[in-house]
Amino acid sequence: MTNFKIAEPQTIDQVTSLTIDKKDKYKLMAGGTDLLAEIKDEIIEPEVVVDLKSIPDLSYIKKEKNGVRIGALTSLARLAEDTLIKNEYPALHEAANSVASPQLRNMGTAGGNLCQRPRCWYYRDPQVKCRKKGGGRCFAFRGKNKYHAILGGGLCYIVHPSDLAPALIALDAEISINSPKGNTTIPLTNFYTLPKINVRKENILAPNEVLREIKIPLIKKEEKSTYSKFIERGTWDFAIVSAAVKGTVSGGIFRDITIVLGGVAPVPWRLTKAENIIKGKKITEDLVRKATREALKEAKPLEENGYKKELAEIVLYRAVLSLL
Repeated sequence: MTNFKIAEPQTIDQVTSLTIDKKDKYKLMAGGTDLLAEIKDEIIEPEVVVDLKSIPDLSYIKKEKNGVRIGALTSLARLAEDTLIKNEYPALHEAANSVASPQLRNMGTAGGNLCQRPRCWYYRDPQVKCRKKGGGRCFAFRGKNKYHAILGGGLCYIVHPSDLAPALIALDAEISINSPKGNTTIPLTNFYTLPKINVRKENILAPNEVLREIKIPLIKKEEKSTYSKFIERGTWDFAIVSAAVKGTVSGGIFRDITIVLGGVAPVPWRLTKAENIIKGKKITEDLVRKATREALKEAKPLEENGYKKELAEIVLYRAVLSLL
């Protein structure tokens, strides 16, 4: 592991001033659970790590007339324990509770979870120069790919590891990004990028930009949400498949529904085809099975991860029916 300096800015504007034009020399750190692992494994070698936790007032959960605002440095533990989140946004509560262990939830932050780097073992191996590190091939394509993408792959078959992202996208969340030009608010779903757009990155955040805040709109009458996650061994594992579902249910009919899968693609994956099949119809088990099968017809499993398609159908089936 290379040596690096620590910078402790006191304001967001100081962060953008520090990092402008520095590219990979400066790296931003929230909780540090992911970044420090990358440094230790020699995946990245920054000269300076900018500790965002030195900035006051970026950890909060505030209810307002239009919804709830969550500071990017709010800990996952706080999200998991907050009564407002638990009662009004169950999908987010369940997602936060599913992350790692209590110790890591105390360290990890909402913003950091959204900005995690992939867990692909080829990317995490400093001796392997894959496309994500400037190389010429994705080693997972014909290599060990049990946990890799079945949707949206192509140039790179990583899966995005965030638990919060599918839940927040299902909840129509927006994020506020601070840059030298000021603040910008965008839908969270527009934050993530597929490998065919930029194989080196997972999101649109520039080196001199900071994810500042998450905004979730007010829940509607009769609106429900849930997050389901399948893991292989225990509480430390990332999702093999996860599903976030938000729906407005009345008389056994989904008047509105949003479905997002995690663990199956390089970005949180919206299943609009399944939504369209389910929306406005009397819900039956057969209808939900049909919707999940149709939505996952576009999946293209690799040699070792074909099981993910069937598993995604099961996780999604259970998540949708749990809202009735």
